[in-house]
Amino acid sequence: MKIHLFPFLFALAAAVLTGGCSGGAKKGPADVPVLVAQAIQTNLPVQIDPPPVGHVMPVTTATVHSQIGGIISQANFKEGDEVKSNALLFTIDPRPSQAALDQARANLERDSGQLEYQKANYSRDQKLFAAKIISQDQSDTDKASLDAATGTVAADKAAITNALLNLEFCQIRSPIDGKAGGLQAYAGNVVKAPDDVLLTINQIHPIYVQFAVPEQYLPEIKEQMAGQTLKVTVTFENMVGPPPQGELTFVDNAVDMTTGTIQLKATFPNEDNSLWPGQFVNVTLTLSELTNAVVVPSQAVQVGQNNQFIYVVKADQTVEMRPVKTGITFDGDTVVENGLAAGETVVTDGQLQLAPGVKVVVRSPDTASGASAP
Repeated sequence: MKIHLFPFLFALAAAVLTGGCSGGAKKGPADVPVLVAQAIQTNLPVQIDPPPVGHVMPVTTATVHSQIGGIISQANFKEGDEVKSNALLFTIDPRPSQAALDQARANLERDSGQLEYQKANYSRDQKLFAAKIISQDQSDTDKASLDAATGTVAADKAAITNALLNLEFCQIRSPIDGKAGGLQAYAGNVVKAPDDVLLTINQIHPIYVQFAVPEQYLPEIKEQMAGQTLKVTVTFENMVGPPPQGELTFVDNAVDMTTGTIQLKATFPNEDNSLWPGQFVNVTLTLSELTNAVVVPSQAVQVGQNNQFIYVVKADQTVEMRPVKTGITFDGDTVVENGLAAGETVVTDGQLQLAPGVKVVVRSPDTASGASAP
């Protein structure tokens, strides 16, 4: 029995083709998956961008010297201590100064007696001179002796004042409130006044942050400072807690001609000691606040051949390519100055597959990793 395969295969092929055509009309392009966000109206700070780098410096630095020479008998603090103004830091052996004071007082006692004698002698000789018993020369000699004794007593009093000062200088006190650095002289060391540095104290409550900004910001800084206090925030590596907040308190009186920048200083309370002299920080200077600005995520803004644009999702889920003018950027958001209204939906991811009129489907962020792939 013969089996004719050709008519069977022809019929099978025709059936397959017929079935494929009967499955429905040809499908259009698939909806493009995108991520979207809503344009919002909010207030944004106007800040210098990029943030300048600054360094922390003490408001005041005091280098402590001894005003007299001598042996340090005691240090009355520990390295790194917080010290108050007029707090006792070092004690110099007071015995030499006390001995000099005692000597000066003894000299005054002796010379005061001599002065009283000269006063009495001169008074007596004046009567004799009036009676023409002694000569003019003798009278002049008595007057000179009285003047010399008066001068000697005055010198003795000055010596006592000096000795009292030297005795006071045996107690070396802090000139400022601040944090003590490392000891550079210890008990038993001999110091030479005023050559030897004993200690350096830095005032860190409050504390300065010094930084420089391009000179183009100077007019706006001066204008804003005339009407308000400008806020300054700093951040630094391994920072714990909220960023320290301060105020701009100093603008230098000249622009650095070599760098085209102006030096500024901000003052921080630094009550928690988060800032330390010599530390480098990133400085954020807020110049003003932009109110009622229309803001979108920065990734929504695209750059075309002639201008910037944003894909806006319309009510029918198709997109419109909207030319826009943008302003400042802050914390991942961009201000749209015109071309967009608050409440409109914009595409933030997947723009590479879009064109005006293309229909989109909104994907959740965790499923949109490939949304922007072509």
